Amino acid sequence: MEFESIIGLEIHVELATKSKMFCACSTRFGEEPNTQTCPVCLGLPGSLPVANEKAIEYVIKSGLAVGCDISLYSVFHRKNYFYPDMPKNYQISQYDLPLCVNGHIDLDMEGYETRIGITRIHLEEDTGKLIHVGGAGRIAGAEYSLVDFNRAGVPLMEIVSEPDIRTPEEAKAYAQKLRSILLALGVSDVSMEKGSMRVDANVSIRPKGSTEFGVKTELKNLNSFRSLQRALAYEIERQKKAIEAGEVIVQETRHWDENKGVTSTLRTKEYAHDYRYFPDPDLVPMEFKSDWIEKLRAELPELPDERKQRFMKDYGLPAHDARLLTEDKPMGDFFEETIALYKGDPKFVSNWLLGDISYYLNTENLEIDETAITPRHLADLLRLIDQGVISGKIAKEIFPEIFETGKLPQVIVEEKGMTQISDESEISSIVDLVLQENPGAVKEYREGKERALGFLVGQVMRLTKGRANPQLVNRLLREKL
Repeated sequence: MEFESIIGLEIHVELATKSKMFCACSTRFGEEPNTQTCPVCLGLPGSLPVANEKAIEYVIKSGLAVGCDISLYSVFHRKNYFYPDMPKNYQISQYDLPLCVNGHIDLDMEGYETRIGITRIHLEEDTGKLIHVGGAGRIAGAEYSLVDFNRAGVPLMEIVSEPDIRTPEEAKAYAQKLRSILLALGVSDVSMEKGSMRVDANVSIRPKGSTEFGVKTELKNLNSFRSLQRALAYEIERQKKAIEAGEVIVQETRHWDENKGVTSTLRTKEYAHDYRYFPDPDLVPMEFKSDWIEKLRAELPELPDERKQRFMKDYGLPAHDARLLTEDKPMGDFFEETIALYKGDPKFVSNWLLGDISYYLNTENLEIDETAITPRHLADLLRLIDQGVISGKIAKEIFPEIFETGKLPQVIVEEKGMTQISDESEISSIVDLVLQENPGAVKEYREGKERALGFLVGQVMRLTKGRANPQLVNRLLREKL
């Protein structure tokens, strides 16, 4: 039997406000445990919450950016459940009257386009953080757990997609694009490493052609885009094998084990009625004026899709380059700042950013604004190549040192004596020596074996320690041959 998968994502995003959702406590990341708390976020008797206006503004801007309808009337609810990381034993959230509904994100996949609907975007407070000691860091088998309430009460935006996603690749692309939009808005740092962007995936399968939904499972612990894609691929295959074996899929929450590459049962899935939602009596309903919503719409920055089109139009970049550069706001900013300093071919800048620089960032697990390199470094480096002072090969050799030390390219080149040799008479004598020492390669070239030329070029570069101008070496070799 042929199956298709049905996937929906619930993405939680911590908002970049200075204070928490319902109190004045700081939201700074990485502080000593339980030092950013007060009677309100600890749920002590007699404390009263007050809503953070900036967080509400951030959610509405996020909704506008993905084409949502904005509710002019909205209410906070209490979501009741018991867990050690939630001091009130309920979470202030939203139920049937969220701030934003009916949005979408368009994806440009390999060979096709698709639209993923967004059911709702609502605002709630985050919970504390549990640290399980022993048992491989999981609650199962742990000796005891420590709780840090610094995160409790941090504004948390939840973005719920429609079940429109059909493949793990689409799920990854949707999450990445949503992240790029939120980065452009500046409403969050959306760092999966810090936990300020967290993804849960609901997945089921059904026979191809069927319109009925299968029984879904929810996947937790998806702490990277790679984990999201891998976990969904595994779970889809697990469900297929179970159905083919005559087993029944049960609605449950499953944990993704990144090291083992498998999912395992965490708990049976709760339903909405299990949470006994009711309007929070300590918080008044919210009413918004249309002109305030339009004011927020007018403040929206250039979004990734708009920036992509501008990069293609203004800089002549291919769609592939423009998409990759605009997916990450700091990378797009770096590109434009480099272009302003370099005044050369934008594609040359793009090639370096998407090639050597991205490789280095991925290897070191860094963002571009976390390194010592600046647009001036890249502009100066490309200018040295254009002027023939250094070759592209030399540029690649000194690049790691630029990253690690922040030294300007010309300083490194001078310190190491790595300037490119472009003196024709100097290279000509070295070419003569190479031809004299390699008569076999000369004979092969004259017999039509073009690869012999590459060997001879390599010999010249070896003798000059990579400093010879490669264009000049090629021309002189061809002339002398």
